[in-house]
Amino acid sequence: MNVLNIALFEMKKDLRDRRTLLFMLAFPIVLILILGTALTNAFHTGIEVGDMKLLVSNTAQSEQLKSNWNAFAQAIGKEGVELTPAANNIDGKKAVADNQYTAYAEIDDNGIRFYGSSRETIGSNIIQGMLTSFADKYNLAAAAVQHNPETAHAIIAASTSAGSFVQESSLDPDRQPGSIDYYAIAESTMIAFYACMSASWLIRGEVKRKTALRLAAAPVGKLAIFAGKVIASTIINFLCILAVVLFSKYVFNANWGDHLGYVFLLLFTEVLLAVSFGLGVAFLFKGDAVNAVMMIFVQVASMIGGAYFPVDEASGVFGAIANISPLRWANEALMNLIYNHDLQAVFPVIGLNTAIAAAFLTFVAITMRKREAF
Repeated sequence: MNVLNIALFEMKKDLRDRRTLLFMLAFPIVLILILGTALTNAFHTGIEVGDMKLLVSNTAQSEQLKSNWNAFAQAIGKEGVELTPAANNIDGKKAVADNQYTAYAEIDDNGIRFYGSSRETIGSNIIQGMLTSFADKYNLAAAAVQHNPETAHAIIAASTSAGSFVQESSLDPDRQPGSIDYYAIAESTMIAFYACMSASWLIRGEVKRKTALRLAAAPVGKLAIFAGKVIASTIINFLCILAVVLFSKYVFNANWGDHLGYVFLLLFTEVLLAVSFGLGVAFLFKGDAVNAVMMIFVQVASMIGGAYFPVDEASGVFGAIANISPLRWANEALMNLIYNHDLQAVFPVIGLNTAIAAAFLTFVAITMRKREAF
């Protein structure tokens, strides 16, 4: 009962600290908005192709080839390819080399000769694919016309229909985070770890305020006081994280997936890890050294953990260092959970967070019992 009373008292005291609450709520939301808006292009995987210009020298004498080519030319014109007939005195290869056209094609009764641009490789490859498709279907139709003219007409019609040349497909096109999605996750895990800053003052604050001796003399055990403070700090910080997640989900439309229960469970264990880490550092170091160690570790862990920029492709020494950041563990697990529906990805991180938190809390509890006062 004493533990609950202490926890409630600490929670009420924390709720009255409006500056800290404002920081825990406003700081991550502002970062999500600024970084998510400013770095939108960094998360855009699409490629836009500009105008594609095809220079054509058509000397074919076959009426069937001329007819089919004209229909094909109209179709690719609707797809954004601008066809220009080559004048007699123009050198098509040189015009392409001078970047006047995306590609150059010579058409006669023997086939199509294609010359692409080395500067506009994407557009050149697209046009080449279109011409290859036309040539293959024309040859197939020419072979089929001798046996089944109706089939030949169907093949030609398919080769000259707009929208049949370039088709975009993806194994899972919607399962990639945008900038807002990424930073909603990254800033939530970052601010969850910021709980260690306030947790470092749970016991030190009593010493600074000269109330530690009064607490030690009170008819309440040290471990009850310690447990009450840990419970209160964990709950208050987790509620702040919960508010940030829900705000980003419903205001910024960030994608948090279909497994919010597992998301909140992982974030709760990260808050517990942060609180226990803050207490542990406060007992390992003295005075202002605690603040310095805490600030340095939090900022380094945030940077290498992906709070400010993605570190998915990190390798070598930086990749090895990044793997020790609790934020990196949490971010990777949440990405796999949200975008791959990998429920198994969160359990190792939850277990690791809980184990490290238990180790720190055990260390602090043993150290407190050996001291006469806090």
